[in-house]
Amino acid sequence: QVQPVESGGGLVQPGGSLRLSCGVSGSIFSSSSMAWYRQAPGKQRELVASISIRGSPSYQDSVKGRFTIFRDNAKNTLYLQMESPKPEDTAVYYCNSLSRPLPWGQGTQVTVSS
Repeated sequence: QVQPVESGGGLVQPGGSLRLSCGVSGSIFSSSSMAWYRQAPGKQRELVASISIRGSPSYQDSVKGRFTIFRDNAKNTLYLQMESPKPEDTAVYYCNSLSRPLPWGQGTQVTVSS
């Protein structure tokens, strides 16, 4: 199975913005609810946000109102728009299918710091 490919991470200041992207095999993407996860140093990987095939989103309480998950089914790409990130959002971010989990990709590092 092909791994997801995440990109778009980097260093961002608190209150800034960042958009993450994730490319997934077309056959998996088009038939799956998708999700963004993150793993901070010393912590377990956690679910940040998910989106159904039709585009209905769901968020972890800590990111509600700040992060937006959306998908482009024509491009087989998942996105996470991060607004007003906080230092506690610092983590490696991963995407994966909820219904047909793939091997984890390398993730993309997000560091929120002034």
